Amino acid sequence: MIVLAAVGEILVHRAGPILKGRVIETLSARFDSRVELDGLQVSVIKGLEVSGDGLRIFAPDDVVAAGATQPLISLGRFTFHANLLGLFVKPMHVGTVHVSNMTIQIPPREVRRQGAPHQRRTGKMKIVVDRIVFDDSRLIIGTIKPDKDPKNFELSHIVMRNVGPNHPWEYDATLVNAIPKGDIRAQGTFGPWNNESPGDSTVTGKYTFDHADLNTIKGIGGMLSSVGEFTGQLNKIDVNGTTETPNFSLDTANHPMSLKTKFHAIVDGTSGDTYLQPVSARLGGSDFTCSGAVINIKGKGHRIDLDVNVPNGQIQDFLQLAVKTVPAVMTGRLQMKTKLEIRPGKESVSQKIGLKGGFRLQQIHFTNPEVEDKVDMLSMRAEGHPKDAKPGALDVHSEMVGQFVMARGRLDFSKLDYSLPGADVTLAGEYTLDGERFEFAGKVRTKAAVSQMVASRWKSILLKPVDPFFKKNGAGAEIPVKVSGTKTAPKFGLDLHHKAEKNLPK
Repeated sequence: MIVLAAVGEILVHRAGPILKGRVIETLSARFDSRVELDGLQVSVIKGLEVSGDGLRIFAPDDVVAAGATQPLISLGRFTFHANLLGLFVKPMHVGTVHVSNMTIQIPPREVRRQGAPHQRRTGKMKIVVDRIVFDDSRLIIGTIKPDKDPKNFELSHIVMRNVGPNHPWEYDATLVNAIPKGDIRAQGTFGPWNNESPGDSTVTGKYTFDHADLNTIKGIGGMLSSVGEFTGQLNKIDVNGTTETPNFSLDTANHPMSLKTKFHAIVDGTSGDTYLQPVSARLGGSDFTCSGAVINIKGKGHRIDLDVNVPNGQIQDFLQLAVKTVPAVMTGRLQMKTKLEIRPGKESVSQKIGLKGGFRLQQIHFTNPEVEDKVDMLSMRAEGHPKDAKPGALDVHSEMVGQFVMARGRLDFSKLDYSLPGADVTLAGEYTLDGERFEFAGKVRTKAAVSQMVASRWKSILLKPVDPFFKKNGAGAEIPVKVSGTKTAPKFGLDLHHKAEKNLPK
């Protein structure tokens, strides 16, 4: 009894210093760097119950000399349990270590590369761990670029297994994504940890991102889900995945639409920049592709620059997404190539988005019967069949080609060529996405002369002398026109005073 009591007394007083030394030496050897530990408490009532706080692991000396003075890894608190016999065995075996409030700060790549070669620290691995559980941790990847913010990832819960020194660690992780708000769950491998350049450590895995609330992005709505897989290094991660948003919407219209994508992206973890190469998407019944970049701007958010190509879509899908008018103003087949930019800022996406490009519309049909009737009657008159120009006339197929710029909720058309049987219309003007105002002016060139476009014989005779004044450039007539009004009350008329002549393309 006396011997056992003496041994117990020795264990109580010596276990703490012994274990503190083993923790520091093991981590120092593993990370080839300086390690500091503020406090370590040991209880031997039920084996070895160990808890510690204020653990800091610094970058290798050469990286510290280059300017990386903050701890590479800092732990708020850790706990583990081991067998008493572990004090007499090297290395000591530990089943699970629980860690809370860990912060990993990876220095900028440029700083890591400045360090001069150094001699590795000597030491042995005196503790072997099977499993580490991290809660409420954070990963910060630094940058020296003045226009970039450090990347800050919130790691809600991570379980790492087989955390040996020379092979990848298996992990299950839950990451909190701020915008759009949601949890990302991932499984895969990490490492081996690269002491000289932690950002070059390898990471692989598969992820799921469910119930991501797009309403956290001003101007966008819907619930997104995504699955995919990734591989690479923290500095450069190659991602392949899909997204599905059954109720995607913009605040300019608030019309939910189905949006699905399949993407390949390169993510630079040191800057937060993402390069899309490319994205294949389907909006409603329209397929399109885009490629470009999402660039992190310091203190402002992100700038999105994309090249968008719609080879054969439905114009009604894009109008339904962006314009409040119900139903969409027109239907038809759409071909479009455009540059898309969403600048950083706190405004709604609809106010930040900009488009510049060209398009072709075929098989156009206007959903407003009054508008469609006017188009059909114009075609009949332009072909010289004025008696057939009546409401309910046979629908004609028309085509439109144009160049446009969209910014701050408004579409400006520098050139809009509209062709239908018997007539070609050239317009320029603007259209607001809320459908409350449009204003176009231009010219109509018709196959028939002015006198051939009226049903009355007497009016036709009276207009004969006028024909030469409108007959220009090989057309039967060239007539200045204007289209204005709102979505509910469009107005079509002559523009005989050429008020909009200065707006026409030359």
